[in-house]
Parts: sequence; C-alpha cells; structure tokens
Amino acid sequence: MFNQPKMMDALSEYGTAEYVIFGVPFDGTSSFRAGSRFAPGAMRKASANFESYNAFFDIDLAELPIHDAGDLEPYASVDDTLRDLFCAVEPIVKDGKIPIMLGGEHSLSLPCVKACAKYAGDDFGVVVLDAHFDLRDEYGGLKNNHACVSRHIIDEVTDNYVSIGIRSGPKEEWDLAKENNIRYYTSEDVETKGIKDVLAEVIEYLDCSKIYLSLDMDALDPSFAPALGTPEPFGLNARDVREVIRTLAPMSVGFDIVEIAPEYDGGQTAMLGTKLLREFIAAHACATLD
Repeated sequence: MFNQPKMMDALSEYGTAEYVIFGVPFDGTSSFRAGSRFAPGAMRKASANFESYNAFFDIDLAELPIHDAGDLEPYASVDDTLRDLFCAVEPIVKDGKIPIMLGGEHSLSLPCVKACAKYAGDDFGVVVLDAHFDLRDEYGGLKNNHACVSRHIIDEVTDNYVSIGIRSGPKEEWDLAKENNIRYYTSEDVETKGIKDVLAEVIEYLDCSKIYLSLDMDALDPSFAPALGTPEPFGLNARDVREVIRTLAPMSVGFDIVEIAPEYDGGQTAMLGTKLLREFIAAHACATLD
C-alpha cells in the first residue's frame, strides 16, 4: 500500500519499530492554496538538515525504533482516500505502534483519529492545533472537506476534544463552539495565559491518559510558517507549539502534521514541521524510556 521514500534516521524495519512515519500526498479539497501534497517529500528532504541527537532530551533519534513506510497512494476522491487511509493506519495501531502522518490536507486526520480511538477505549481525547475551527458539516459540497475535520472528529469519534490556536471561522462556527461547550483556546488566549497554563488546563479538562495530537501548521503565525494552504496572521509562535508537543507527546497514541504547502516559501515551513516531528518522537521516547 505504501511506496518507499525515507525520512532521515528512520532506520528500523516495520516489525521492530515503535514509530511508523507515513505520508499522504493528498490536497484534493484545498480551498485557498493547494500544494500540501508535496509536503511529505519536502519534509523528508528537510530531515537531512538535522543532527540525530536531541540535546534537550539527551536522546539520539538514530538509535530509536523509527520506520518510514513511505507514502499512501491517494485517490482523486477524498472519500476513497480516507477509506484506504483508515485501512492502512488501523493495523499500525493494532500492532501497538505510534502512527505519525505527514499530510497533505487536514481532512486526512479523521481516519487516523478513528484508528487510534478504536484501540484506546474510553480513555481517549483529541488535541488539535489549528487557526480554524473546522466545524462545518460540509464545505464546497463535500462532507469530508478539510474545513470540516474537527466537526467530524467531535460527531463521529469523541467530544473529549480541545483546539488551540483558533482565530478564524464564520460567526456560525464561533456560535456553535460556544453553544456546545467545545473547548478551545485562541492564539490571544495563549498569549495572555501563557502556554504552560493553557496546557495544564487542557490536560485537566481531557482527563485521559491517551490522546491524538494533530498539528495543522496554520496554527503557527505565518511569520514562522508562511508556506500554508490557508495562512492566518496573529498565530502561535514556534516555541509555544514546541512546548505543546513536548508536553503532550508522552500521552499521544498518534500524531500528524498537515497543511504545509512547500512551494510558497524557500523550505522553512517544511523545515520547522520536520523539526517539530522530531521533537514529538524525542519527547515520546524520553518519557517511555523513563
């Protein structure tokens, strides 16, 4: 099901791996700037820039059981792509491994969340970093549009859900979130409260030991990550996003990075996304080793 490009330091075979990286080069519902289908390749290329040793966690990624399964071959249809993606991720989770998806657009997170939730039971929550609510029931005539992913996670998987970085959406989505007590933090909330206090509240609210963590890179301010499908100014800074990942990775049973559109910059957004991916693995592995 996958072909075989490789992420730097992903040196393990599938059978011995704990972390399974895979790309999904699909952006078929992109509504502003397409191109996130090129992100998995750009992130793999960017990975060659980094040393394998992470000094903060005193851990060497080259010594960790990481496998790169390559890319899922998508269909033109988002529905068919999501169907096959669930079928590809479910056995990874069943085998007790951590799936790490390189998107592609944000619609791709839904089957990954579903696969992780299937084996997590009731002790499960979802954290999404995003500039946008993504609470539409459909958009552009498509139920599984990228602008609808959080709505479907809440309706189809779990309402034990928090989003961080919100600053964009039609009035109907702001009203829906408030009326349904959907927990969210705007980027201004993060600036006012501080990311550590926000994370303490998130962990207390979710009250679970297993989460799925989804990073839509447009949660970041475009000054840090300009190459995005739907950039939105006044976002999170890179250090705060890194703190989210370092804090929540030990609880995470799945992770994705989505919505990088590499052609819109000189490589810095893919570079940052790749670095954050490596922080996730290092943080999770350090907690496991402890």
